[in-house]
Amino acid sequence: MRQELAGLHCAREALRARRRALHRLRLREGDPRPEFAELESLAAAAGVAVEPASAEELARAAGSGVSHQGVVLECGALPELPLAELAGPGAAPRTLVALDGVEDPQNLGAIARVAEAAGAAGLVLTQRRSAPLGPAVARASAGAIEWLPVSRVVNLARALRELQAAGFWVFGAEPEAGEDLFALDARVVRGSRVVLLGGEGSGLREGVGRVVDHWVKIPMGGRVASLNVSTAAAVVLFELARRDRAPA
Repeated sequence: MRQELAGLHCAREALRARRRALHRLRLREGDPRPEFAELESLAAAAGVAVEPASAEELARAAGSGVSHQGVVLECGALPELPLAELAGPGAAPRTLVALDGVEDPQNLGAIARVAEAAGAAGLVLTQRRSAPLGPAVARASAGAIEWLPVSRVVNLARALRELQAAGFWVFGAEPEAGEDLFALDARVVRGSRVVLLGGEGSGLREGVGRVVDHWVKIPMGGRVASLNVSTAAAVVLFELARRDRAPA
């Protein structure tokens, strides 16, 4: 299935990562921005044709209400990997992010951006109740989704048990449950883990929650009771990354 990625960041990261089929790069004619020279160089290295286009043509390709920034990349869909490839043996502890019912592309894209920035090794999504990896997710992730391996599973609880069998601990994030994230014992956070997050409003399903090894909560010091799921993901993932870098 062909997609139109609109915007500088999306196009640049797709051209750099080369994880999807790349067909054609269209740039706004007469635009002298230096970023376009970089895109043309990346396209040449990837063997992708570059064509000038009018602002009107780019707007039609990008879709209603989408800011294309003078750039549209025609490409294929992102590949999705079998879960076994994410769960396979690694030289160092890894963090995966699993999402249960995150259906908003903006939230999914924001979580992908946070996960990639925090050094997560991959993302586990469900076949149902999850946003597709389309242009909206690519834009919301600012291109980070191009670098983040993704596996999509039919049954999330079963997939988590498979990851546990492969040596991963499952951490469930809930606003009012579990231990203080910042006070976790070093032995608890050691090794490979899956950070499990639920959708806005609905949280984690009961069957999925039964698989969790450790429940963690983010201590709140203000009057707001909870955080947006992508913000919560950032807090949890960067705290775990910090603990990984701390002296033993």
